[in-house]
Amino acid sequence: MATSGLLFIGIKGSAIALDRATGAVAWSTPLKGSDFVNVALLDGDLYATARGEVYCLDPATGRVRWTNPLTGYGWGLISIATAAGQAALLGEKQKQNEAKAAS
Repeated sequence: MATSGLLFIGIKGSAIALDRATGAVAWSTPLKGSDFVNVALLDGDLYATARGEVYCLDPATGRVRWTNPLTGYGWGLISIATAAGQAALLGEKQKQNEAKAAS
């Protein structure tokens, strides 16, 4: 299945991909712990965080490509931010501003 047809969820220590058309689970990858999982898709890689550790997953299969335990930083929640995500938001905001100015 193409990754564009998937919705990525982080929940209770797992990263999960759901089929957007049916809601069926396409794959599920258990991560460390059983806490909150944050996910972000960037340039064909799915990043997930759980219990102070960062994972890079294959978005088509859920296979772990690499992991980093962030040794020395503890087990707290991790947030993810990317420059590409910010650029997309800024580009959309600029389009909206230009549309308002043109009307």
